[in-house]
Amino acid sequence: MHRILIVFGLTTAVMLFIFNSADWYADNAALPRYCDDPGQAAAIVEEILTSPTPGEGEKRRPYIIAAKLIFLVPQEEGETMPDYLERLKRRISQSCGVAF
Repeated sequence: MHRILIVFGLTTAVMLFIFNSADWYADNAALPRYCDDPGQAAAIVEEILTSPTPGEGEKRRPYIIAAKLIFLVPQEEGETMPDYLERLKRRISQSCGVAF
């Protein structure tokens, strides 16, 4: 029983470290990339989530970059699209120190 508690404790510590590291990376390295034009990134995320063919006929790179935001700030279960986009904008604003 003692060994199980040790394994459980170590696993919990590793998982907390991973989650905290991922959150730190998102706040300090990944999200600041969107500070140049946060409005465009949010608009492209909306297009990705609502359009059946987002970015058709346009350059793909801005769409790939904006799609990373969906991973960094995922939509919560039952959250409406306007609420999600507003939360996404708030998260970018917090990271960049700007309001838009």
